[in-house]
Amino acid sequence: PLCSVAALQSGQKNSAQVLVIGAGIAGLAAARQLRDAGTDVIVLEARERTGGRIHTYANWRGPAVDIGASWIHGAGPANPVAKLARKIGARTVTTNAEKAEIYNGDGTVLSARDEKKIDSIRKEVNQAIAEQSRRGPDSSLRKLVYAETDYETRSALEQRIIDFTLNSNFEQEYSGSADQLSRLWFDDAGTYAGEEALFPDGYQVITNALAADLDIRLRHEVTAVHYGEKEGVSIETTQGVFTASSVIVTLPLGVLKAGNVRFVPPLPAKKQAAINQLGFGVLNKCCLLFPEAFWNTGLDWLQHLPRTGHAGEWAEWVSFARPTGKPMLMGFNAADVGTRIEGWSDEKIIQSAVSTLSTMFGKPIPTPLDAVITRWKSDPYARGSYSFNAVGSTPAQRDDLAKNISARVFFAGEATEKKYYQTVHGAYQSGLRAADEILKLNLRR
Repeated sequence: PLCSVAALQSGQKNSAQVLVIGAGIAGLAAARQLRDAGTDVIVLEARERTGGRIHTYANWRGPAVDIGASWIHGAGPANPVAKLARKIGARTVTTNAEKAEIYNGDGTVLSARDEKKIDSIRKEVNQAIAEQSRRGPDSSLRKLVYAETDYETRSALEQRIIDFTLNSNFEQEYSGSADQLSRLWFDDAGTYAGEEALFPDGYQVITNALAADLDIRLRHEVTAVHYGEKEGVSIETTQGVFTASSVIVTLPLGVLKAGNVRFVPPLPAKKQAAINQLGFGVLNKCCLLFPEAFWNTGLDWLQHLPRTGHAGEWAEWVSFARPTGKPMLMGFNAADVGTRIEGWSDEKIIQSAVSTLSTMFGKPIPTPLDAVITRWKSDPYARGSYSFNAVGSTPAQRDDLAKNISARVFFAGEATEKKYYQTVHGAYQSGLRAADEILKLNLRR
């Protein structure tokens, strides 16, 4: 009764020992680990491609560009993704946050005095957070910083710098609005030592290596997960029903929040509370390819201090000229601004980006040859970029999210990682963890 018409027609089987929902890096890592251990596994993926929030775009005039995850953060010897990159012989180049310059958003050059002021206010904000963040009841990062820096009494320039610091150092990093980031837990994550590494051939070199010869069913959107029977699971998809002994769910937290996938019976209360309370933010990219570079190509980061009333707009740019040799800039918009511009047309986004760059450099700039724009919040299979610790949530809720249900429904993905959430290496490790849990249980059975 549970057989899939589409699967029967194509001669493909629709049952396995383990089903994996999602062919992002967590799902691919889990499936690879299981397959290498001799387990029969099928991966169900809603998109027409593998990779999930890793997406290398190669259809334009510039170099391969990652419009999802870009970097191996901390690409030292201990980082598991860096290890995998070395194992498969992937090419990497590094960027350096020290190779940076700040430009003024009102068309004037920042004076040495202004730069000193930016440094001192950044220190003041960081100190306020360090002294106050672990005290008292939870509240938002913005509330804490505004109170501790006497924001309301500051000059317009100082207010711009405080807002720039909140956006540049925190919203861009953690993807959540400073109004939503928990002052107690926003930075409760571990890091690996090492440089920030990019893939000149795109992050797809990693996901393609993991996906090689796995049984991956693309365009199979999962609509329901049934796990209430005496044994096994049955998974409803847009292409029929699949059955297995167990399933690994690697859906992004944004998709779990949207409730597009039904769980029957409903998820345990603690798991549902974790889904509701943890944050899922936005970081959008606009990649512009120019006929030639009009900026200092020795820099990796170009920062922009937005004018009053435009906090968070195009504040961070990375230059790919040095690492790739191509005249390409990538602008970032996070949190509220990142969400707002998703409603704009491509033309309006490009116009806004070019106008900002013209102001930063105090001169008209060449028209871009090509552009690639992301809208991660509007993507039905992502619903955002990555998770963050929101006001009212706790790091322990990531363990609640990761916990399996009756040794049948397992969970992986960056949001299930207490120590390395938000990162590719965190997602990768979560997939290995879920696969190991299943393999250990099978040994005991």
